[in-house]
Amino acid sequence: MRIKRFDQKTATDSEMRAFHEFDGQIHTEVWPGDPHTPYEQFARNWRNQPPLWRCHVWLAWDGDRVVGKAETWTSQTGTNEHLMDGGIDILPAYRRQGLARRLLAEMVEAARQEDKTLFIFGTSDIVPAGEAFMNRLGAEQGLTTHTNQLDLADVDRGLMRQWIQRAQDRAAGYRLGLWVGPYPEAELEGIAAMYAATNDAPHDDLNVEDEHRTPDQLREMDASMVARGNERWSMYVREEATGALAGFSEIFWNPAEPETAYQGWTAVVPQYRNLGLGRWLKAAMIEKLDERPQVKRVRTGNADSNGPMLGINHEMGFKPYRAWTVWQVERAKVAAYLAGAAEDGQAPEDEGRMPEVVLVAA
Repeated sequence: MRIKRFDQKTATDSEMRAFHEFDGQIHTEVWPGDPHTPYEQFARNWRNQPPLWRCHVWLAWDGDRVVGKAETWTSQTGTNEHLMDGGIDILPAYRRQGLARRLLAEMVEAARQEDKTLFIFGTSDIVPAGEAFMNRLGAEQGLTTHTNQLDLADVDRGLMRQWIQRAQDRAAGYRLGLWVGPYPEAELEGIAAMYAATNDAPHDDLNVEDEHRTPDQLREMDASMVARGNERWSMYVREEATGALAGFSEIFWNPAEPETAYQGWTAVVPQYRNLGLGRWLKAAMIEKLDERPQVKRVRTGNADSNGPMLGINHEMGFKPYRAWTVWQVERAKVAAYLAGAAEDGQAPEDEGRMPEVVLVAA
């Protein structure tokens, strides 16, 4: 087996298709019953990565077949410059053969070259080999999260109308609005300021810094979103007396995966909390989704410690769908593990999937 750096922008069609076939097998393991992303959309996603993140990918090949993958992501926003998010995927038949160790060595070298001192990994409850590998590395649990799912057929529409009416009564001086697609240029300064409220989502024991978006970064995010064919609805609340943005909630959807919508951030600026604005935004978005009858479910990610948001989501009917653990481990500790494994001449007993986890708060 050979390991080769993968350039998603210049990869040939045959390389991308081999990558797609591998990804489908991993997807089936972690998301059983879910359809795999069609090839055209898969390639579109990988060729249009947002410039806010630098991505490195290594593929393990057995002949013309991809059997393993490692990827790293580093922020280009000027914050969290000590961090490198990472993930390793290996087909079940190729585990426990030292392949994860070889891929991990590529990641450690990339972290050394970029002067990153801390890795962030994520593991899924459905693939226990990932947690075993994390324990072997000496990684620490930093955060537990869940992918939560709402079946739209089960939503209590009467409750949603109550939330909307209650918020309108309590927040009479506020107005609900909607942005479809990229954010309007005239609103970018206010939206960037409003995004700061998302930093209140729990990080628990993770050694991470707050992120602050700039108008330029929002433009880059939107350009990548459009290039990938994703659609976004952003519901917002504005204080009429001042014109200030008080909160927002966003839903993402792609026609290549028509039955599932993804809830992104929901956040209310601190001075506007306890007025029911969060429930207003979420309930109004559910009603808006009636315009897409093909959507059957909404998925989101929440830290298990995010009590306020989980309270709203559970009332709406969101249920746990997949459990994740986010780990952190120092680069030096991973390098020491690799050196010890090489000295022993042994492969780790358990090697599996360590998927990158995108932390979002709904």
